[in-house]
Amino acid sequence: MEELSKLKWRCRRGTLELDILFRRYLDQCYCQADASERHVFLQLLELEDGELMRYMMGYAEPDDGALVAVVAKMRRLSEDGG
Repeated sequence: MEELSKLKWRCRRGTLELDILFRRYLDQCYCQADASERHVFLQLLELEDGELMRYMMGYAEPDDGALVAVVAKMRRLSEDGG
């Protein structure tokens, strides 16, 4: 439970849109994700907000296929209304 509390804090970003996307994934997907997907999510948390926003808005795509998959999952959550 402490891990989730720390992750909730790390999900706080510079824009409300990113806050919502990251919290939605954390609340709905993170606990069910396998270890590799969780690792990728943690990698996303290390990226700058501008880069993340370009990925989430579909203006750019990560070079790493694993990142692409998690970004796509997060975007689907947003499109589905969470």
